[in-house]
Amino acid sequence: MIRVLGKGLTAQAIKDSFENVVLYDDSDFDTYDLDSNDITIVSPGIPPFNEMVEKAKNTQSDYDLVYNDMPFSIWISGTNGKTTTTQMCQHILKDKGSVCGGNIGTPVTLLDKDVPIWILETSSFTFHYTNRAKPNLYILLPITEDHITWHGSFEEYKKAKLKPLDMMLEGEIAIIPEDFKDYKTSAMKITYKNSEDLCKYFDIDKKKINFKEPFLLDAILALASKKIVFDEIDYESINRFKIDEHKIEEFYDKKNRLWINDSKATNIDATMNALVSYKDKKIYLILGGDDKGANLEPLFIFLKAYNVEIFAIGSNSERISNYSKKFNLKFLKCKVLEKAVSEIASKHDVDSVAMLSPAAASLDQFSSYAQRGKEFKKFVSSLSLN
Repeated sequence: MIRVLGKGLTAQAIKDSFENVVLYDDSDFDTYDLDSNDITIVSPGIPPFNEMVEKAKNTQSDYDLVYNDMPFSIWISGTNGKTTTTQMCQHILKDKGSVCGGNIGTPVTLLDKDVPIWILETSSFTFHYTNRAKPNLYILLPITEDHITWHGSFEEYKKAKLKPLDMMLEGEIAIIPEDFKDYKTSAMKITYKNSEDLCKYFDIDKKKINFKEPFLLDAILALASKKIVFDEIDYESINRFKIDEHKIEEFYDKKNRLWINDSKATNIDATMNALVSYKDKKIYLILGGDDKGANLEPLFIFLKAYNVEIFAIGSNSERISNYSKKFNLKFLKCKVLEKAVSEIASKHDVDSVAMLSPAAASLDQFSSYAQRGKEFKKFVSSLSLN
């Protein structure tokens, strides 16, 4: 029997893929046999301090469950950019028969096992519960503070992100930030500080890529994956890729003023990366939401170098206001998104930039970052010409 803790998408996919599967959640965990050594798969959303996890034996991830049947696999992780990098890799490798899934799209138990390549976006939650599955090529984007509440500390979060290196073998390859150049692994390590390092190592011509940062790094890593596996640099294909909605998405209002929907920026690193391209502009920045216990101070140190005015929303608006005062940054506590848009509209002009890049999750006030982004665009489109 396979037991699964959780009843969400991952759990239902396991039930659809295997026989004799029983799903549990907190409401029926009293029927769970605490002495059983049956395989217990933990859904990635369930934290390690959950009572079900603490009392369960033989816990694994869904990656472990399918590992024996997994084809050549490319795993992609990091704090920001992993979804875009995964999508870019799939875009340029689909002509080689790849499929993608994992943390986005299709759960691993439902992926076609007869294709030659799996491309998997993989979260730190999944890594925490993975005991034996490993990638053949691991692409790790930069790591900054995130999911501290789930992991308990930044060190535990980093430990989870680096866990695949513990299991990788000689002949396998890991592309990782230079911060981890001394991390012990049997895999071949390719380390980088920035896009320039990767371009130099893989002989990639940055001028031939139609993306600017932060998407430039994602594109280069995708190109590197095809270079490693097939010795091809596919500029034509990567340049046909379209960035998802809610990621540094530029649009204009009725007065031809630039607004940027970066609702997917759910941590401070994503917000800092989004701001870089607009450093020469006056920026009206909407911050706030559920910051998951992260240290916000590095963001405000970063913002000191910008001509920025902050509009605080969400459950951490008081924290944002306090940091703004501490670093002498102009701010307004709006609490809700609609008010922030209205306040910005009274100041914004054709030479400035108005940006939703909240550095926080959305679930305190919205169903998802996507809903937050759609509401933002709706409020902007409703602004009058007067």
